[in-house]
Amino acid sequence: MPTIFALATARGRAGIAVIRVSGPDAFLSARLLCGDVPAARVATVRRLMSDGIVLDEALVLTFCAGASFTGEDVVEFHVHGGSAVVRSVLYALAGLSGLRQAEPGEFTRRALENGRLDLAQVEGLADLIDSETEAQRRQAMRILSGDLADRVGIWRQDLLRGMALLEATIDFSEEDLPTTLVAEVEEAISRVLSDLQKELSGQRMAERLRDGFEVALVGPPNIGKSTLLNTLAKRDAALTSPIAGTTRDVIEVRMELDGLPITFLDTAGIRETDDSVEQAGIARTKTRAQEADLRVFLVANAGDAAELPMNTDDILLLGKADRLVGRSDMFAVSGLTGQGIDKLIEKISSYFSEKIAGAGVVVHERHRAAGAKAVMHLQTALNGIRLGAPSEICSDEIRLAVRAVESLIGKVDTEELLGHIFGRFCIGK
Repeated sequence: MPTIFALATARGRAGIAVIRVSGPDAFLSARLLCGDVPAARVATVRRLMSDGIVLDEALVLTFCAGASFTGEDVVEFHVHGGSAVVRSVLYALAGLSGLRQAEPGEFTRRALENGRLDLAQVEGLADLIDSETEAQRRQAMRILSGDLADRVGIWRQDLLRGMALLEATIDFSEEDLPTTLVAEVEEAISRVLSDLQKELSGQRMAERLRDGFEVALVGPPNIGKSTLLNTLAKRDAALTSPIAGTTRDVIEVRMELDGLPITFLDTAGIRETDDSVEQAGIARTKTRAQEADLRVFLVANAGDAAELPMNTDDILLLGKADRLVGRSDMFAVSGLTGQGIDKLIEKISSYFSEKIAGAGVVVHERHRAAGAKAVMHLQTALNGIRLGAPSEICSDEIRLAVRAVESLIGKVDTEELLGHIFGRFCIGK
């Protein structure tokens, strides 16, 4: 296997840049650039030289095979982060025999192939790198820490025991077996089936947390939607004007709200109009609003609520609270003065926090598909046992379910899936 190298930190000017080398010739590269191989796991200052020219004075770390991220011999050169320095060290490494530039995700792929990570942990690592909010970070860390692998281990053990008990009825059909044997098999299958169904029920929210939630601001023209969006975003993201119909298209602003990734959608004001462009904007508004995870309806008075296509969880409030005359029992908000903003943020964050409370470790669509396949086989096995189907058939259904849950952590059959997963990674990871 060739030795690979790449810049592991972001390109551009920085105080420090880390260049990682992994493979059988990693220590040789250190010897050729440093003059020796520093002791493993001891940060050592060395001058990096190539063709008699000093490239940089760097901090060098070495990790032995079996005790590194990739499971191979690894060297890290922590060089000064100027582009000329980084370029010169990368050029020197490229000139060494047996070394080549790493492909996207190749370091992590080697960690998978060498048993340092399972496939679910690889996906968790990708999610961690992509995480923008605290809630996304926590979810990714759960997967990276091996929570899904732990669950799979428990499910697999229960199912293998169920298979063993069923096969005992095949191998020793003429002998007296405990009457509780079938009940034990049913219990094991039912337990795994219940766990899987619970995980699958929380998959959509887990996936939405990873990708981000959408909240649509909906209402008639000139009700204060764009001003509210600008206040939430703390910048002029949308054009505001006293002229009704200023917003013609959906404006998206992504932000973090109490640790949650939320994209607010400022939509065209809904009204009857003969303007074909505005009609197209309103049609798009209705579609995007319906697809959003939550809608915030702004109205001019309480009586407007009866005409709105609201869902149970949608938020209804009066817009332009700063212009309201007299008192109202309705929740009111003003993007201009900030009135009601804190309460609105609290309601939105509480809604999504409650939703993600049921999110489990089944996060990706791949996880959902594998889990659903396992559920199908387990339901077939359970029904077969209860209807007195041959033990061989029921045992085979359990075996297929075991294969499905094992695929969650890396027992995959196609190179295409691995290519898709590692394609998300940057070079150097």
